[in-house]
Amino acid sequence: MSETIYIVLAIAALAVGFVLGRLLAGKARQDHEADAKARAQQLLQEAEQQANRIRDERIQQSKDKFRNLKQEFEQESRRQKQALEQELTERRATVVEQEQSIKQLTQTTQKQLEQIQRKEKELDIAREKIETQAQQQRERLDAQDEKRRQTLENQLAKLEQREREVEEELETTRHDLGEKQRLVQQQLEAISGLTASEAREQLVESLKNEAQIQASSYIKDVVAQAKLTATKDAKKVVLETIQRTAAEHAIENCVSIFNIESDDVKGKIIGREGRNIRALEAATGVEIIVDDTPEAIIISGFDPVRREVARLSLHLLVKDGRIHPARIEEIVAKTRKNIDEEIVEIGEKTIIDLGIHGLHPELIKMVGRMRFRSSYGQNLLQHSREVANLCATMAAELGLNVKHAKRAGLLHDIGKVSTEEPELPHAILGMEMAKKYKEHPDVVNAIGAHHDEIEMTAMISPLVQACDAISGSRPGARREMMESYIKRLKQLEETAVSFDGVLQCYAIQAGRELRVMVNADNVTDDRAQELSYEISQKIEKEMQYPGQIKITVIREMRAVAYAK
Repeated sequence: MSETIYIVLAIAALAVGFVLGRLLAGKARQDHEADAKARAQQLLQEAEQQANRIRDERIQQSKDKFRNLKQEFEQESRRQKQALEQELTERRATVVEQEQSIKQLTQTTQKQLEQIQRKEKELDIAREKIETQAQQQRERLDAQDEKRRQTLENQLAKLEQREREVEEELETTRHDLGEKQRLVQQQLEAISGLTASEAREQLVESLKNEAQIQASSYIKDVVAQAKLTATKDAKKVVLETIQRTAAEHAIENCVSIFNIESDDVKGKIIGREGRNIRALEAATGVEIIVDDTPEAIIISGFDPVRREVARLSLHLLVKDGRIHPARIEEIVAKTRKNIDEEIVEIGEKTIIDLGIHGLHPELIKMVGRMRFRSSYGQNLLQHSREVANLCATMAAELGLNVKHAKRAGLLHDIGKVSTEEPELPHAILGMEMAKKYKEHPDVVNAIGAHHDEIEMTAMISPLVQACDAISGSRPGARREMMESYIKRLKQLEETAVSFDGVLQCYAIQAGRELRVMVNADNVTDDRAQELSYEISQKIEKEMQYPGQIKITVIREMRAVAYAK
């Protein structure tokens, strides 16, 4: 193609030269013909030289490009060859390793197979020995049984022979005694002047009087013995019931431990200038203690529900990694909803474990709530489960209705988790709830009478009362100081919530600080200061407490808008 270009250029140059020559010749053909030919010849030479130069440059460029392409192709071929050789080497090494692994696995399998075969042979030998010994033992036992059977048959034959002889002797003796009795009776009638029937009547009359005297004395002895036996039997039933119903008695405390993988997480939980930990404490109502304890954070609070919400929220926040105030509030709200669902699951699991059926859904929910309540430091659900098992065992021993007893034992403290009419005693409140949800009258009476608020009319009522006392009186089952401490903290919170504008209130620092969250729309900054003073004055007048209590009123104003 480059040669065609050169030819075209040469032709073009010739044409140009020819045209120029004709033009020059036309203008001055006569005068300048020689000069025009010379210039045309020169132009022709220059055009030819130019065409040759261009052709040489194009040929040289084509050669250089061909040389470069050849070098690149050779380099690429070498690289691919090296890569193929390296891959082939690696595959060859992998194949060798796999062959070695297969060889080792084959050797190991062969050894295991040999061991299994050897053990099978040993087992066959042992089995044959055992079968031989068992056969010998059976033969010895059969021989001994045969000897014993023959011995027993001989003894039985001797006993039958002796029995016949004794019967014959008894018949002879009975006949002789009858003859002697008739003779004695005739002599007694002659001596006493009474016939046998008259003497029999006098004897029966005297024996009747004597029997009445002895019977009255015997009855007194029997009654006294029955009283002693009844007390002893009652104690025996109680002791056997306690021994058969062994339950754990873990004392409820006021702290929970949240374990973390590394201490770096503590900084994230605290946040910049402590904003995260303050948001978490305000949302959950517990105190988060971050100290030098390695890989652990302490959650302090007297309410088990709040501690559980805080613990689960911390777990989700640490797992997610995004820890900031807005995320904390979202997680805490979600956790509270999950806790409500968990309460229902706990109630359902409890009644399934105890074999109780037909319980109203509201009562099931309250049974689940007992998991997060304590009575004198004793977990309320664990206490109720134990009372239910004790009642069932005692009812079975005494022949009473086991299902009603177990049901009453589980529900006897249901009034402690109710929010309705808290001024009523928990036994009466529980009785009203059981009556509302159509429980059996015996169960209702047992719930209301287990603290003697009403009269006991059902047979299972004293059982529930006794089992409640048994469960609460075990060594270490309860703590009186714990109960009074929790009552004081709850009273603190109730005192603050009674003021207008208060949304939430949390007692923290073991009751030494009271955090009060108020509604920013209803309470101004000046009113917040007055409110803290009024709460402190009411606490001073109505409560007894050691030391001093710090009242902190928190007023938070939020402005929310949405960009659409």
